[in-house]
Amino acid sequence: MEQKINEFMALVESKNPNEPEFLQAVREFAETVIPFIAERKKYDGKNLLLRIAEPERSIIFRVPWVDDKGEIIVNRGFRIQMNSAIGPYKGGIRFHHTVNLSVLKFLAFEQVFKNSLTTLPMGGGKGGSDFDPEGKSDGEIMRFCQSFMTELCRHIGPDLDVPAGDIGVGAREIGYLFGQYKRIRNEFTGVLTGKGLAYGGSLIRPEATGYGVVYFTDQMLQTIGHDIKGKRVAISGFGNVAWGVALKINELGGKVVTISGPDGYIYDEEGISGEKIEHMVEMRATGDNRAEVYTKKYPNAIFHKGKSPWEVKVDIAIPCATQNELTGEDAKKLIDNGVLCVTEAANMPSTLDAIKLFLDNKVLFAPGKAANAGGVAASGLEMTQNSIRLNWTSEEVDLRLKDIMVGIHNQCKKYGMGEDGYVNYVKGANIAGFVKVADAMLAQGVV
Repeated sequence: MEQKINEFMALVESKNPNEPEFLQAVREFAETVIPFIAERKKYDGKNLLLRIAEPERSIIFRVPWVDDKGEIIVNRGFRIQMNSAIGPYKGGIRFHHTVNLSVLKFLAFEQVFKNSLTTLPMGGGKGGSDFDPEGKSDGEIMRFCQSFMTELCRHIGPDLDVPAGDIGVGAREIGYLFGQYKRIRNEFTGVLTGKGLAYGGSLIRPEATGYGVVYFTDQMLQTIGHDIKGKRVAISGFGNVAWGVALKINELGGKVVTISGPDGYIYDEEGISGEKIEHMVEMRATGDNRAEVYTKKYPNAIFHKGKSPWEVKVDIAIPCATQNELTGEDAKKLIDNGVLCVTEAANMPSTLDAIKLFLDNKVLFAPGKAANAGGVAASGLEMTQNSIRLNWTSEEVDLRLKDIMVGIHNQCKKYGMGEDGYVNYVKGANIAGFVKVADAMLAQGVV
């Protein structure tokens, strides 16, 4: 079996050289799904995984715009339309200097299975640009978004591809993008999600990813007779996802003790709750991504420069920042400190070494494609509300979101439960996500 996996990866690597993030995502998936395929005649020999690993369409385009000084700037735009077997492409747009083809292909690949797990009719895609909104004026961001959408609008639509926000693309950027789409296409449709409430958005969309992560975490803990109440929680980042996680952890009786930025992490023994959670929103709004800013308002908190929060003794760890932020060394520290559960809120935040250590030590570990699916699930609910021209209440959306996350957990448990009762959520999420996509592809022929 190892030879089969290596042969498959050699073929993928030959087609996608110098794309480490994409290859990492494919390998992590292949290691659990290829053995599953080999045992089932229905899937074996159909090259399904090879077909899924090849985007249906990769769009790369020039994005010229004019800054406040009158200088013409040129960025690069992308849209990876990975797989549409179960519905229109669905996935975020990321504006960040680290955006490249490898990063977006890895995100699009993960999105295919994340969307499949929600049970909603959505395929997988991802897009973005190496444009960084940080330090830019509103006028510059508007002009960039309008130029970006002038090209992107040719390739998206409510029944074709429905982008959403991601890193660097919040309510402001979605508004500018939607306005330009409407201007060019002369139509008002649900072509983007994460919209403002005034023009077709959904309640609790900003909180949804974080809420979903916590609902999933609670389900995981229940498999070992625990719940979130009274648990100490370490989270990284202080963006939208971390904010939503902190809100729901507190609501369910847990205690968040860390947040982090690229400069280091904050440890707050008193717990990050109430106005401190809202201060996370204020920190993000300033455009200053340093965690140390927190100590200016709350001097009892301790700032650890250049370190990660995973050295703190906690019951639950929830990485919310970016890919590969939790390493093998971090995993050892968490395990030594008796962590019960690690739930990925970001996309692929744990390295392969870290994941292996968690699984080998029987620590409950949930990959992002399952645990952070709440964001895209809420986007799917926004699409539904747009289609029926109705808005649901916060309570209705939250209830539907919780039901979806419980359903995802049950699918992962179905395919990941071992004889000893330990649930391998990596295996369970990969197989459950694969089955729906694979069945749809088989039904539709070689296309």
